Amino acid sequence: MSTAIVVGGGIGGMAAALALVGRGWSVQVLERVPEVTEVGSGISLWSNALRALDALGVGDAVRGQGMAEISAGIRDDRGRWISRTDVTTLRERFGAPVVIHRARLLDILRAALPEGVIRTGVAVREVTVDGAVVHDAGTSTADLIVGADGIRSVVRRAVCGEVAPRYAGYTAWRMVVDSEKQLTDFGETWGRGARFGIAPLVDGRVYCFAVYDAPENTDGEFAEVRDLFGNWHQPIPDLLAATDPNAVLHNDIYDLPALPTFTAGRIALLGDAAHAMTPNLGQGGCQALEDAVVLGRLAAEPGGLARYDRERRPRTQMITERSARIGTVAQLSARPLVALRNTALRLTPTSIQLRSMAEILDGTC
Repeated sequence: MSTAIVVGGGIGGMAAALALVGRGWSVQVLERVPEVTEVGSGISLWSNALRALDALGVGDAVRGQGMAEISAGIRDDRGRWISRTDVTTLRERFGAPVVIHRARLLDILRAALPEGVIRTGVAVREVTVDGAVVHDAGTSTADLIVGADGIRSVVRRAVCGEVAPRYAGYTAWRMVVDSEKQLTDFGETWGRGARFGIAPLVDGRVYCFAVYDAPENTDGEFAEVRDLFGNWHQPIPDLLAATDPNAVLHNDIYDLPALPTFTAGRIALLGDAAHAMTPNLGQGGCQALEDAVVLGRLAAEPGGLARYDRERRPRTQMITERSARIGTVAQLSARPLVALRNTALRLTPTSIQLRSMAEILDGTC
């Protein structure tokens, strides 16, 4: 039986383990934290990700977390629509997206894995291309090493050496809020150098994020977020007022430059370790799920890792670049450019919006 060690127990790592187990591999997931949890954050799963989850056998469980009736689009900070999403056509063309709490998605993936696959509290120190993994508990070897350990990946060093993430120029605060009423409006509000996103969850809570331009590594207090967005349109002020500052995640936003390869020897990178991207297209986790399914399909074949690299690298790097460009437009701060941007969005036909989404959402794995 072929053996695999997956370094990292996040969404991509769990999905990779599930894909490999489903192909008959003996798999061990090494996760450095004592308990696999992700708080304060939601994730958008578009049709391409849901197809990947179908391939992993958990698509229906995830779809059960979606909301049936929604509206979506982009507003300005006074609440005026500058772009509306044709949700009906979106559903018919691509299928309905699902917004789910990351912790719930992890629970679904973890529950589908056999007992004993996940080892928590084990930090990986070094990996070699011949399949050795040096970690807190000693050294393990396997036929395949999967680097699913995020943007600061230890595994990536064995594939590409040191690669510095690129700061996008803006920072993000993420929160899940208990709302007094069930919201159905999804989308973002774009201001000048700042954005606020709202994504209702099926349990009545609301996943929110606040993004604004800031120097890298700037410490901040949540009170600053309330000050910056507190006079924007409702329900933004109410959601901020209901947020527990102790349950908020604050992270600067980074992506990775294009790597020359995702594989070396017995190692394959996936997710943020391979192609960390800004969240502007909602595709970071979706692409990690695609990675996992493709890797599971190809890993045992002769030359399979080279094929994985050829299939996944062009697609993910295209999406990374596109996401960065959208972030640049969304974060415009000069008043004339913001006015021009908003006018262009208002004048863009829905058909063009849907065509631009097709290249990403029609992707197969």
